Amino acid sequence: MSAHGPMPKSAWIFPALAMLLFAVATGLELSFTPSVGGFLFAATLLAILFGTVFAAVHHAEVIAERIGEPYGTLVLTLAVTIIEVALIATIMLGEKPQPALARDTVFAVVMIVCNGLVGLCIFIGGLRYREQDFQVSGANLYLSVLFVLATITLIMPNYTLTAPGPIYSAAQLGFVDLVTLMLYGVFLYTQTIRHSDYFIKGGADAATETSSLSNRMLALSVALLLISLLAVVLLAKKFSLVVDVVTAMIGAPPAFAGVLVAVLILLPEGVTAIAAARNNDLQKSINLALGSSLATIGLTIPAVGLATAVLDKELVLGLNGQGMVLLLLTFFLSMLTFGTGRTNILFGLVHMVVFAVFVFMVFVP
Repeated sequence: MSAHGPMPKSAWIFPALAMLLFAVATGLELSFTPSVGGFLFAATLLAILFGTVFAAVHHAEVIAERIGEPYGTLVLTLAVTIIEVALIATIMLGEKPQPALARDTVFAVVMIVCNGLVGLCIFIGGLRYREQDFQVSGANLYLSVLFVLATITLIMPNYTLTAPGPIYSAAQLGFVDLVTLMLYGVFLYTQTIRHSDYFIKGGADAATETSSLSNRMLALSVALLLISLLAVVLLAKKFSLVVDVVTAMIGAPPAFAGVLVAVLILLPEGVTAIAAARNNDLQKSINLALGSSLATIGLTIPAVGLATAVLDKELVLGLNGQGMVLLLLTFFLSMLTFGTGRTNILFGLVHMVVFAVFVFMVFVP
């Protein structure tokens, strides 16, 4: 889908189909079972769910184009985060609890975004333009907050004494949720108000582009965005049943569910980031990629933490040794990649190799 031109039919058809599917499935008490009818239902559900996620991102892009950067990227990021929280919370708190799903999904998002997506964007941009530049000041702000949030949510739980790792005690989790929200909130203030020029291609001297989108189309996109997000939230429970059964049938490791959720929520935003890199706008690609990682930790962990605390469920956060090594490697590599303000194909290839190692280790740990 494109944010330019007339609204594509799929942008309103998929949200409508999603609401209809939920109503029919609820009314007829349809569910997923390992049968021909069950797999047909699962295929229909996944197709409509993917289409609705793409529709939600399309409408977020339309709104983003109207309000401009860096607010536009923020709208995209928040829309995707809402979808992510709904899917994670529904699967985690379902009939078959998965206390490590939030950790696995957040870790998968960081690895997919900071290595797979960033690497692909840099590699594609390097092939087409040899070198691309971006704002080092903005990238450094992203990385400083990301490193702190990832460390206190994915590594620190392994080394606490109040509760045996890899979990936080109730007091520790509440404190971490609070400081995570506070730090992410200050980052948003910095990104959108205090130093917004750090996140715009060309900095403070960049020309402001105006959108020809009418107020009527803007209102329609806002309404359809809300409907799309609601539809995804409503279908999350059905999707969780499919994930549970398929994971068990193919004998996939527990982390596979987290990777699957991460791919679902990141695919539309990833397409947007890659398109921006092809158009020589690596700054937008970085904003989308690193912004997704920050929002995933800054909003998802507190939301899931609150849900598990209220429902008295266990939340496993600490990574194993292999995961911590990959995370720290991603930190060091990102510092080198975003330290100069210019990129080339080798930076992109190195990131993609780290991502390939992550995917391989999920299935062959």
